[in-house]
Amino acid sequence: MGTITAPFRLTDRAAERIAEISASQAGAALRVAVLAGGCSGFQYKFELDQQPAAEDAVIEQAGARVLIDPASLDLLAGSELDYTDELMGSHFAVRNPNAASSCGCGTSFSLG
Repeated sequence: MGTITAPFRLTDRAAERIAEISASQAGAALRVAVLAGGCSGFQYKFELDQQPAAEDAVIEQAGARVLIDPASLDLLAGSELDYTDELMGSHFAVRNPNAASSCGCGTSFSLG
């Protein structure tokens, strides 16, 4: 699918953290996926991946690479990936305008 810019965005903090991780993991990209399950119907999955699949969307920003499969990209359209570093822990979080509701854990959502 190639490099894209519009349907899914990275905050500067997310891009910076992904670039740091990538540099320490032999250039690995962060794969963002949406899977069925979780307490609200869908859940986000984050993992490192060395190679994009042929059909993956590749988002590149400031040294960061994010891979998203087409089915997940449909559910993530218009979303933004952020990275928070808080007292309770550091983590990636998706701000998804398509989510009708989400659970307290922040990794699960429903479409309504």
